[in-house]
Amino acid sequence: MLDAPRYTPYDRGRFQLTLGIKAIDPSDWIEVDDHYTEQIAEKRRLLADRPAEVFGALPESLDAQGECLETLLAHLQRDRPDLVEVDDAIVTVAPTGDRHRRADFADRPLDLAGRLVQEDLCLMAPDGDTWRLIAASLCFPSRWRLADKLGRPMAAIHGPVPGFNERLARPVDRFFDRVEPGQLFMRANWSVIDDPTLFQPAGHGRTGVDDAITADNVGDRAWIRIERQTFARLPRTGVLVFGIKTVIDPLSVLVGRPELAAALRDTLAGMPDDMRRYKSVAPFAAALSGWLERVAGPGPS
Repeated sequence: MLDAPRYTPYDRGRFQLTLGIKAIDPSDWIEVDDHYTEQIAEKRRLLADRPAEVFGALPESLDAQGECLETLLAHLQRDRPDLVEVDDAIVTVAPTGDRHRRADFADRPLDLAGRLVQEDLCLMAPDGDTWRLIAASLCFPSRWRLADKLGRPMAAIHGPVPGFNERLARPVDRFFDRVEPGQLFMRANWSVIDDPTLFQPAGHGRTGVDDAITADNVGDRAWIRIERQTFARLPRTGVLVFGIKTVIDPLSVLVGRPELAAALRDTLAGMPDDMRRYKSVAPFAAALSGWLERVAGPGPS
């Protein structure tokens, strides 16, 4: 049996479009796991090969970028001293040996921040009665493009998500308004995908059926993609740091865990058609349902 999945936001067995936000200890802002080294290497590759796709910032964001970097470095030195070594000139990533000259990032400090942690980091600034994306280090997007979202307000960013603007846009704005410096909040977002690639700037809304994926092989051809999303407020600029830590588990992690398989089956069954299309589950929905039914078993008598 594979290691138990770290996050199971589908475990209630019903689909709900809710915020699902909870307070956590500020010392848990940054999460480090066994994939740290490979994910930092993948960020390095993407930033070298596709820089315009994975980093973007408005000129007005420079001050907040600098505050985000300094806040992150202080957090890592205090709560993850094994991860980075910091002096006035150099930041060294201990597990990889990467050495970053701070002066090289004077015009884009958020770029340096993103190279130190597995999380993608997005900066949201207050803009009237809503919030706007002003900068991001986004190497592992889950089927959205930074170029389409940078500079846009919350409603426009989430416009493609079925039901978001009608049900969640105002609650999200109000939640952002209430976050105080020193607090930390998190939520988990999830999807089932047929591609484990971390960098996925496209892919929403796929239709049709993938005949190559069947109930017999979908356990090896699909993955549960979780986003551990965190929310922290920078005290000086008031900008909110939205962190996205991506965790990808093979669907087969549910083998031997019939209660989780049943919960995922029931959640998917209760998902509205427009959300199912948005999440691009349609190409393998029947295969997925059949596999989960088999793994879930007959249930309690």
